[in-house]
Amino acid sequence: MNRSEALDRLSDSSESWDIIVVGGGATGLGIAVDAANRGYRTALLEQADFSESTSSKSTKLIHGGVRYLRSGEVGLVRESLRERGRLLRNAAGIVKPLSFVVPAYRFYEPFFYGMGLTLYDLLAGDLGIKSTDHLSDHETLKEIPNLNPDGLHGGTLYWDGQFDDARLAIAMARTAHREGATVVNRVRVKELVKEAGRVSGVVAEDLVDGNSFRLKASVVINATGVFTDSVRKMDDSQSSDMIAPSQGIHIVLDQKFLGGETAIMIPSTDDGRVLFAIPWQNKMLLGTTDTAGVEPEICPRPMKDEVDYLLDHAGRYLVEKPTLLDVRSMFAGLRPLVLPNKTSGGATSKISRSHSLTVSDSGLVTMAGGKWTTYRQMAEDAVDCAAEIGALSFQPCSTHDLTLLSEENEKGGEWIHPHLPYTSEDIERAVGGEMAVTLDDVLSRRTRCTLLDANAALEVAPAVCQIMSQMTGAGADWIAREIESFQQCALAYKEPTSQSESSVESEGS
Repeated sequence: MNRSEALDRLSDSSESWDIIVVGGGATGLGIAVDAANRGYRTALLEQADFSESTSSKSTKLIHGGVRYLRSGEVGLVRESLRERGRLLRNAAGIVKPLSFVVPAYRFYEPFFYGMGLTLYDLLAGDLGIKSTDHLSDHETLKEIPNLNPDGLHGGTLYWDGQFDDARLAIAMARTAHREGATVVNRVRVKELVKEAGRVSGVVAEDLVDGNSFRLKASVVINATGVFTDSVRKMDDSQSSDMIAPSQGIHIVLDQKFLGGETAIMIPSTDDGRVLFAIPWQNKMLLGTTDTAGVEPEICPRPMKDEVDYLLDHAGRYLVEKPTLLDVRSMFAGLRPLVLPNKTSGGATSKISRSHSLTVSDSGLVTMAGGKWTTYRQMAEDAVDCAAEIGALSFQPCSTHDLTLLSEENEKGGEWIHPHLPYTSEDIERAVGGEMAVTLDDVLSRRTRCTLLDANAALEVAPAVCQIMSQMTGAGADWIAREIESFQQCALAYKEPTSQSESSVESEGS
């Protein structure tokens, strides 16, 4: 991918697009892949970086959603498990199987969890991973050496998928480009263009150099996650809100606090939330929370009460108990939950993670809600709808078996920092072929330095900036601005804000 080439194509006034996708997170990128694969002339515009908001700040799980069996959403679980199986096949370099243990501290829990997780396996059908198994106390502690043995009644082992969300997003962007789409980051849609009352294009601005574009399209798809309502209000200023953002946070600890390569799933905490402790990138990822009543923003910050909540509950299940001083990094993301019948009120955990597809009177297609695991099905539904709304010649979806581009190869060379598993080659690839524009793009999403160890990312920032400067020709002033900007950005990964949380449940997305 080359950003300059993409911008040149966007600035070509003779170009006419079949589909313009607004939003470069999981949903928008999935739509671009599907639309381009069907042969539609497709452009995707992202106001920030690819997956910079919600889509790079998930629990790093590709999963069916065990919790939804409890609430009776069997259809959502079956769909998610089917898509999980496809991702394990189509993005094998990035999405991998991961074993989980549900520890039992009541005598009846092995039977209870075993029944539910056996049903989970059955719903996956031929796309399942491995079968659920019952573990003795000894076997459970062998899987998770730092688990508290007091009162343990064994455990239930099951399988789901794990991935690097930002890397999967880049793989999707590269795949969309391979299929013929023009995808570009840091280009913001400022206006929806209408002709005879129908949406017929957009006015967009390159936030790097300030240039504007007026693009024509047969149909525009709004795939902007927590910013869905702001785009809908461009179309109709009187439209009611359909999104109730919910904040979920995660903290990153040294892997010694888990002690092995098996994850822990705690299905019910004090207030009913689901808690995950997951091995990820040689660290332990702990999450998540669900805080209602938050405003849409690209880079939210974890709240102190949320961090305290995670540390407190982790301490109940682990022998060596983590403290705030042990936290390597923390991050927050906002879930774009769709309000039932577009009415407000109630706990966000009670809002379904199923997606919602709507079409306005002027023909704006909006895809909202959902989760990472089901992005491909969401894209299929959105493109089917867009083809009808835009009067495009119908082409069937064929992404079920489409392999996504990936460069997840063995790394060579010297690490850029003793605590960060990346080399100068990773930096060069990010700038040269993955549209990384800022230091934060490189350190937080093309690599995961900031999420793995915020202090280490700050230490390596000047050296990484020098590599970027040598590649782009940017001077000392640019380096100084980027380092200062990244230092401010990194605060969100180092220090929580002092706000209170709400008491609702959640599961990773």
